[in-house]
Formats: sequence, structure tokens, C-alpha cells
Amino acid sequence: MIKKNFIKENIKTLIYALFLAILIRSIIIQPFYIPSSSMEPNLLVGDRLFVTKYSYGYSKHSFPFSPPIFKGRLFFSNPKRGDVIVFKTPSDNRTDYIKRLIGLPGDSVQFIDGDVYLNDNQILKTLVSKNKKIFCGSREFITKTFKEKLPNGNYYYASYRKTLSLSNSDKFIVPEDHYFFLGDNRDCSKDSRFLSEVGYVHKNNLVGKAQILFFSSDKKIGSLLEFWKWHKSLRFDRIFKKIN
Repeated sequence: MIKKNFIKENIKTLIYALFLAILIRSIIIQPFYIPSSSMEPNLLVGDRLFVTKYSYGYSKHSFPFSPPIFKGRLFFSNPKRGDVIVFKTPSDNRTDYIKRLIGLPGDSVQFIDGDVYLNDNQILKTLVSKNKKIFCGSREFITKTFKEKLPNGNYYYASYRKTLSLSNSDKFIVPEDHYFFLGDNRDCSKDSRFLSEVGYVHKNNLVGKAQILFFSSDKKIGSLLEFWKWHKSLRFDRIFKKIN
């Protein structure tokens, strides 16, 4: 009898713990891992960060496996230009992407000679570095790094290859209830410029706002199992760093 009660209580505890974990992950905060270099120099491959799920309200994509439990978005709060946001790609409504919000509904966005124009006004940028090494997958490029400042005062750092892969574009007009995203690694990012793969992102596809790095390691130097390399692979200066 005691053994049966012991097993029953443990099962109940596991169910409660699982329910609590899903609840926290769905409505409060969720960890994410950065697998690509599309947000360099601000986010690096190997960064792990917390995303707040409540920042823009809730949609079906706030929950694991995006169950169709309700339509639209509840408790919606407008995101701001410059926010770093995790969203589900419109092409499959399944894959998580993380990019920076540049264009709001009704905005126009265009690249002219490598510069970003928002509503026909060039986004102010200041040169920070001329010869910074930035990765694009396994390839390494020498880039120029700029500090870019948006009209609302939010700023961030963006990298451009010296030989631009996309220096000019058509004018993108952001539809109602949609957003336009760019990667900070401008010449190595699949983002809203690529309409067939990402394009404009509907507000219901927003997952949450990236807030803080809680851990970071360079897997090129060594895995977490190789503890004797931790002094080189762990990026201690990035731990608990706020994301701009």
C-alpha cells in the first residue's frame, strides 16, 4: 500500500512539474539558442538567451507545437522598432527565427547604395570599425561595423561586407498587421528582404522579445563536455548581458 501511494504521489508530482514548466515556457519566459551568424555582431553562434513571451501578448505560437486553441492574438502590445524578436517564419509557421524589427505596418523600407531608408529617410549610421571579422556560416568576411540609430532613439550595431551582396532593393511597403525584419549581419541574413522565404511577418507569428543572454560558448573551440577548454570556450563577458 505504501509503495503504491509512493508511486502515485511521484507520478502526480511529475505531472504537476511538467504542467508548471509548460505554463512558464508558454506565458512567461523561454530559453533559445542562437545557431547562426545572421545577428552578428550583437548575437553570436552559441549564445543562449531568454525571450519573454508576454511582451506582445499571446497567440497559438506562444505554446509548444502551436496548437489552434484560439484565433488571433490576446492582450496584444505593439512591438517597437529596434526590438530583437523571435517569430515563426510565415513560410511554414513552424521555424523560429530571431531578427531585429525595422519596419512597422505602413512603413516603407528600401536599400539604396547599401544604406537603409525608412519611410524615405536614411537610417542614421556611424562607422565604428572598418576591419571586423564576421562569420557567415563557416566562412569569414572582413566587414564594416556601423552604429545605426532608429527614429525612436533605439540603436544597435550592424555589419556590412566591404563588397555588398545586396546594395540596392525595391521599396518594401509593410502591410497592415505585419512587420519587416532585418538581421544585423546584413549580408548574411535571410530576413524580410527575401519575400519567398521570410517576407512580411504577421503579428500573430510573433513569439516574444529577446531580453538577456544567460550563457554563451564558442563550440568552435570546444563543446561543453570538454571542461578543460572552458577557460577558452566560455564567453564570460556575455553572461547576463542585456540585448539591445
